Amino acid sequence: MTAVVVLFSRAGENYIDGKRQMVSVGNTAILGEKISQQLTIPMYELLPLTPYSDNYDEAVQKAEEEKKTSAQVAYEKLSVDLEQVDTIFLGYPNWWGTYPRIIATFLAEHNWQNKTIYPFITHEGSAFGSSIQDLQAACAGAEIKTGLAVRGSKTSRADTAVKNWLLSYSK
Repeated sequence: MTAVVVLFSRAGENYIDGKRQMVSVGNTAILGEKISQQLTIPMYELLPLTPYSDNYDEAVQKAEEEKKTSAQVAYEKLSVDLEQVDTIFLGYPNWWGTYPRIIATFLAEHNWQNKTIYPFITHEGSAFGSSIQDLQAACAGAEIKTGLAVRGSKTSRADTAVKNWLLSYSK
């Protein structure tokens, strides 16, 4: 079985413990790195061709507009052939109640038949929102496993949560 971590994360100004702070690595990337390290599998990050602003308000505004218009968000080509992968640990922040539009673009560009997806998400109180249902609709033929939702402000301390969640993968 071949598995990889694929994620989208945003650094810059972010909410951590109720305050805006600048971060050099996004919360979802921190969580993805923990998963990648614990499973010893490669991690690939979806990088938008037009980066999001480091300014929180500007990034939120852009994400809202993308959701309203069902935008296709172009990203740098990944250096992995997903045809050769059967398990994807898919990570994203909860933006406007679901996954960001860059994830929607990624999902639309691939065949999910006979793939297994383990979603993991960072949030500040909204957990998965509708993203699990949205994944099921977008990934026909895939098995969507139980996901892991971690508050973004707690990702640096999420080792035990990640380890416990990954027990279901090893079975």
